[in-house]
Amino acid sequence: MSKSKVTIGHVFKTIIWPRRKIVAVGLLLIILSRLASLVLPGASKYLMDDVVANGDLEMLKLLLVVVLGAIVVQAITSFLLTRILSVEAQHLISQLRVKIQRQIIYLPVRFFDNAKSGELVSRIMSDVEGVRNLVGTGLVQLFGGTLTAIISLVLLINISPWMTLYVLVPVSIFGFISIKAFGYIRPIFRERRKINAEVTGRLTETLNGIRVIKGFNAEQQEVTTFENGVEKLFLNIKKSLTSTSMVTSSATFLLGLASTGIMGIGGYMIIDNQMTLGDFLSFTLYLGFMIAPIVQMSNIGSQLTEAFAGLDRMEEIMNIELEEDPAIRNIQIPQIKGDIDFNNVSFAYEDNKHVIHDISFLAPSGSVTALVGTSGSGKSTIASLAASFISPAKGSILVDGEDLSKISLESYRSQLGVVLQDDFLFEGTIRENILFPRPNASETELQDAVKAAHVDEFTDRFEKGLDTLIGERGVKLSGGQKQRIAIARAILADPRILILDEATSNLDTESESFIQESLSRLMRGRTSFVIAHRLSTIKKADQILVIEGGRIAEKGTHDELILKQGRYYDLYTYQARI
Repeated sequence: MSKSKVTIGHVFKTIIWPRRKIVAVGLLLIILSRLASLVLPGASKYLMDDVVANGDLEMLKLLLVVVLGAIVVQAITSFLLTRILSVEAQHLISQLRVKIQRQIIYLPVRFFDNAKSGELVSRIMSDVEGVRNLVGTGLVQLFGGTLTAIISLVLLINISPWMTLYVLVPVSIFGFISIKAFGYIRPIFRERRKINAEVTGRLTETLNGIRVIKGFNAEQQEVTTFENGVEKLFLNIKKSLTSTSMVTSSATFLLGLASTGIMGIGGYMIIDNQMTLGDFLSFTLYLGFMIAPIVQMSNIGSQLTEAFAGLDRMEEIMNIELEEDPAIRNIQIPQIKGDIDFNNVSFAYEDNKHVIHDISFLAPSGSVTALVGTSGSGKSTIASLAASFISPAKGSILVDGEDLSKISLESYRSQLGVVLQDDFLFEGTIRENILFPRPNASETELQDAVKAAHVDEFTDRFEKGLDTLIGERGVKLSGGQKQRIAIARAILADPRILILDEATSNLDTESESFIQESLSRLMRGRTSFVIAHRLSTIKKADQILVIEGGRIAEKGTHDELILKQGRYYDLYTYQARI
């Protein structure tokens, strides 16, 4: 994936501007809060020069009322800022998670062949976390800090231009160091999210494959792999902490230097009667109000840098071309008849490395086309092409005379059913898994599918029947039980085109006889593609394609191919001997 770098303009246009009303309220609140915070240092001058010097108790009461009022304003605005902006920031995060999940789920199947599920989960859930600082209190605090610093600067100049000029030198140096540091840190944050996604992805794989790990006594191997990933993540964090600590230590030194100078210059000016004690106290407090936001802005800057790094990675995903382009795939087929025509179709997973070559055949409506051949010959690739999971590199596939590459995927796949060799079951109940393609199916339709696939043969033995929880990926069921659920799911979907990839591979002989009967009813009147290593299961297919080296080596019915005594005959007689 190519690297994308999100610009400030893009963030403003897509994130800030749509929420301009809430951000404006936040800015108003931060202005009120910062103005209220400046009351205390201003009041200190009058306290020292007027109240204390003249013993004016009435003015003391007025000062206390004003300062207390300012404190109340600060407290209220602080609450409202957190309540309004933090909630909106979390709302934004949830929206972005939905946006990136939607983008990912509509990407081509080939994208998922090269991506780890755990890594994608991390990108959906973690990469967008940092944006809370763009809409949340981070952004307005940055604005508020800038406003406070500017107002404080004006007041400092009004008290003593020379002392202010002295302060600006170390502050400017600190600002320059901060800008350089944040430019250096952004790629580090970006790399951290990448590493975190990789570690999360591997950890997810480890937990999913725990039986394989234990079966091969490979626990220590996985522990070592995880340790290496965590160490890599630690080194990245260490690198960023080094940079941020440099900014912090620079602030401590340079701003401490400024404070020391102010102490000396102010003390001299008070002794020389060029400044009152109240002016010096106000200057010191205003100086703190100018410096504190600058230091705070360095922390906020770090948060915003992390947010931009996360948005960079999000933009990478959003820039990937979707599986379906509505401008190209605009043909709707409300009711598929089922004529599938492959015309000189070739396909390559890598450039110039075709796995199937010039495949041509017609699968008439309602027919059964069986694909047989050795492992890696290209059978599953042909089935994936028929399912529209992948698109031909050359040639075309016609569905009822229409080019499949121009048919709406939603229109086509809504009439497609798939049963894979290692079919996926979701965590939940047997009922939920069968209802997956049609959640609103009636109980009668559900029971018909259950009986047709002989699922009731084992669910009747379960205490909770169809409402039995099956665990992650159906771990509590046998391979044959899982496959029967997958077949029931396909029966309930009532598709016009059916893809069966080793649909009976995990069944024992008795179960297979039941399922073959169910599959025969399922395939009746539907255009079906069947991949099977057990050649005894496809004797009744309307046509059998023998695939070798990505090409059709033989084509015909079972009887025709047996009479030819070619490749199919060899495969069939070999299995019969076994």
